Amino acid sequence: MTPLNRLLLSSLLISFLNTACSQPAPSSTPASSPSPVAQKVTSESVVKVVAQPVEIQAGGSADAQVRLTIQNGFHVNANPPTFPYLKATVLEIPNADGVSVGFITYPKGMEKKFVFAEKALAVYEGETDLKATLKADRSATKGARSVGAHLRIQACDEQVCYPPGTLELTIPVKVN
Repeated sequence: MTPLNRLLLSSLLISFLNTACSQPAPSSTPASSPSPVAQKVTSESVVKVVAQPVEIQAGGSADAQVRLTIQNGFHVNANPPTFPYLKATVLEIPNADGVSVGFITYPKGMEKKFVFAEKALAVYEGETDLKATLKADRSATKGARSVGAHLRIQACDEQVCYPPGTLELTIPVKVN
């Protein structure tokens, strides 16, 4: 056997052993049921958002209620946040179909102390309602429509904040 063949055979044997030893052990749990621990936490996965229907007279305004439901054990920063570097909860409603946003009212956050912060932070937990005053142009077409909106959030638990995320929602609007 030539030295080149020995080298080639040795390389193949090492590669084979390396591959065989690096295979994952068979799992005792079925592949179709992921472990709860393995599920990745995201800001979007722990916060749900729903808007209540609103009726507006053409040329008038009305308040739309947007409810955030934050999973137990998590919180999002209030608006305004305690520190400028914290990501505030922000509702964005672009103008659409003769409906525009007048202003958005955020509730006062609850003050809560966390081990990672020097002072208590203003946060939302559980259920929180935001209020958006919507205006309908005088020339807005009468009838039902869905107004798209975005909710920017950053969920945190007692030890870590997760990357910020955006939840899409629609506000059912009827112009009379």
